[in-house]
Amino acid sequence: MNNEILSMKGIIKVFPGVVANDRIDFSLRKGEIHTLLGENGAGKTTLMNILYGLYTPDEGEIKIDGREVQIKTPSDALSHGIGMVHQHFMLIPIMSVAENIILGKETKKNGLLDRKKAKNKIQTLSQQYKLDLNPDDLIKDLPIGTQQRVEIIKALYREANILILDEPTSVLTPQESKELFTILRSLKNEGKSIIFISHKLKEVLEISDRITVLRNGKVIGSVEPGGTNEQQLASMMVGREVILKVEKKKMDMGAPVLVVNDLDVNDQRGVKAVNSISFTVHEGEIFGIAGVQGNGQTELIQALTGLLPFQNGEVTIQNRKLPGENPRKVTLLGTAHIPEDRQKYGLVLPYPVRDNLILCSYYSKPFSNRRILNFPFIAEKTSQLLNEYDIKAPGINTITDTLSGGNQQKTIVARELARDIKLLIASQPTRGLDVGSIEYIHKKIIETRDARCGVLLVSPELDEIMSLADTIGVIFKGQIIKILNVEEATKEKLGLLMAGIHQ
Repeated sequence: MNNEILSMKGIIKVFPGVVANDRIDFSLRKGEIHTLLGENGAGKTTLMNILYGLYTPDEGEIKIDGREVQIKTPSDALSHGIGMVHQHFMLIPIMSVAENIILGKETKKNGLLDRKKAKNKIQTLSQQYKLDLNPDDLIKDLPIGTQQRVEIIKALYREANILILDEPTSVLTPQESKELFTILRSLKNEGKSIIFISHKLKEVLEISDRITVLRNGKVIGSVEPGGTNEQQLASMMVGREVILKVEKKKMDMGAPVLVVNDLDVNDQRGVKAVNSISFTVHEGEIFGIAGVQGNGQTELIQALTGLLPFQNGEVTIQNRKLPGENPRKVTLLGTAHIPEDRQKYGLVLPYPVRDNLILCSYYSKPFSNRRILNFPFIAEKTSQLLNEYDIKAPGINTITDTLSGGNQQKTIVARELARDIKLLIASQPTRGLDVGSIEYIHKKIIETRDARCGVLLVSPELDEIMSLADTIGVIFKGQIIKILNVEEATKEKLGLLMAGIHQ
């Protein structure tokens, strides 16, 4: 018996200069988790935006339960039982959980909003799918993982049978990802069908019933988790063999480059986020900070890079005391910074790639002389960086906002590592990137360490920390509660420490 609930055949979508979807065939069965896997720009999100009515295909047909349908708006998609949880949530922070869920689908009684009936339905759905939501909580008070559950309930409240989840774990901690997978299995067992968009190989193998790989807008193949592995999936995604294991020489530790003593930092609200932290990063060492996001990592890095003042303590870079709140002075001390939010802190998106590549150097020779920019030198140098760092852009004058996430990140890496540096501060350097870009950036970080730089690496991804770091400090509630060598670290030990459990 064919239990196919959705069929997309021959889907073509062309944007100016780009064939985003090139005759794609995709199907979904009832009670199945079918993953769309591919690098950034492979066409995954475009295909799902077509299914959800945000784009109209140039060619192709969509069938629901064997009947051809026309989906031109999200309302059309919802009327056919299709709901979508976007990567960036569509929630109003100052409104409650219930208000966000019923918005546009209000339950009325005698012409008035029936809040009681709506809340009862939300609580029933919450209990049925083990989503654990309080309808009266305000969105702004909820952690990211719980906000995502609100988006899932919002789709279920609208009686969606097909759920599209776009990169659902990109904003979640490892613990929240596990909770999400439990919820997805519960939805599947209730007969819901799920399309899971991702580029994380481990989680794809863990959660999927089927995996379809896209590359350059085309379907490369469909496989089942039992008949494949990470290496094969990575090769299908990238079109070449990918080295998933980070190869590095034994650490050759030199003199201290960064010394942090008893540092206290307040967050933007004036609440203490970093509490008496001390650690040292040496030449030729990668010092990794492991922790669940939201335990003071962001404020620590912002203080070290001059973006936030610190209240107490002392920071020295190459034996020079850091003044605090002066990013240029930090840069001039030989520091490179890959920020956790590349778009907010790493790039000026409306500027061309050329300008973003010289943001740390434009004010000094040979990039400028007496405040006059040396355009021929800048063009030559930035063209060289485009080639050397494999930044896929039509040219140095391409607007940075038009690049994929991976190429935006490579632009930052090129700008920061092409200078003469002694310290690299890298915060979530591979966040939201595909396997090819991750491999590339890991290689560059190891090269930086082997060139006698000190590297401070902050990441919530335990695999990344354990692959790259020589020394690991675990942060919990603004304190480094333990420092250990990578040889003595295990996922279990680090996981307990990240939860604040010492024994």
